[in-house]
Amino acid sequence: MAATAAAASSATFALGRSSSGVSQLRPARGSSPLLIAGKRKSARISATLLTEKPNSPAPASQEPESLPGNEEQQEEARLASSSSSSSSDKPESWIIRVEQGFNLFATDFVIAILDRLYADRDYARFYVLETIARVPYFAFVSVLHMYESFGWWRRADYLKVHFAESWNELHHLLVMEALGGDERWFDRFLAQHIAVAYYFLTSLMYTISPRMAYHFSECVEKHAFSTYDKFIKAHGEELKKLPAPQVAVDYYTKGDLYMFDEFQTDRLPETRRPRVDNLYDVFVNIREDEWEHCKTMKACQVRGNLHSPHSTKLKDLPDEAQDEKEDEEDEEEVAECAGIVECAITATSHAERVRKKSTALLKQ
Repeated sequence: MAATAAAASSATFALGRSSSGVSQLRPARGSSPLLIAGKRKSARISATLLTEKPNSPAPASQEPESLPGNEEQQEEARLASSSSSSSSDKPESWIIRVEQGFNLFATDFVIAILDRLYADRDYARFYVLETIARVPYFAFVSVLHMYESFGWWRRADYLKVHFAESWNELHHLLVMEALGGDERWFDRFLAQHIAVAYYFLTSLMYTISPRMAYHFSECVEKHAFSTYDKFIKAHGEELKKLPAPQVAVDYYTKGDLYMFDEFQTDRLPETRRPRVDNLYDVFVNIREDEWEHCKTMKACQVRGNLHSPHSTKLKDLPDEAQDEKEDEEDEEEVAECAGIVECAITATSHAERVRKKSTALLKQ
């Protein structure tokens, strides 16, 4: 048994260490169940637009139809669309352009550094990416907990989803560690110090503009997706010959998969159960996870547009019962705000929010 485990371990590391194989090949550069905004019946359409192609998972052997082919062109088109959809005298459209412009510049800057440092070391690069990718979700949860303490925020779904996202990224990181991505002291030092700086930057950004912070995280996740996608296409045959790390097998196929379903806000629970037969499957699953993060982060940029996939078991209800359930949840009075300035200015007590809700219902 020990000999078999040792052989599997050596095979697992072979891809990252081979002097003539994959380690010399470079990764390419550059790279809710319902989403709800306002009244849910009308939100289904807008959420569909935000999530590109909901409830249509891609086959493991190919990329989704809505993948970002050229990220820079997509972002430019998106900026142009946001500006054309609103009048030029509205300051918010310019604020959005500035926010997204900064995010794209910062992301491209970090990518350029990683491309230079990790041009021929795939697993080390992935280790750094996964260490960094977890950070925004820590920051979001930290700020939301602070808002909860002040009585400004009472949307538990955001906390649940963001924690599930961090849990998913943690297992990506564990996979990269199992593949030897953290062997060098310099890689650990660099990744951890970037993560600390990124945490404080994201926390500050989130307190000022959650929309900007979510877009920044979307940019990071898109780069991670693109990197894995090109790596899979370049090394697919080699990856299929190598065993999957046990941590990946356990995460994707064993035990309670509640947390795995929770971060995928564009899917109903239990509708995605990946296969993990070899290392190729592992990287395909990680790639698809990153795309699920992209969709969630994009949807979060619309205020109040996120609900836990487990918040309602809509798939088990008939259409009429679904509508009744949605109406009941719409009537719930929830504290929410966007950014610390708005939260501080508009903060009210629970009793006052209930009175305002009752008054509004009576007027209807």
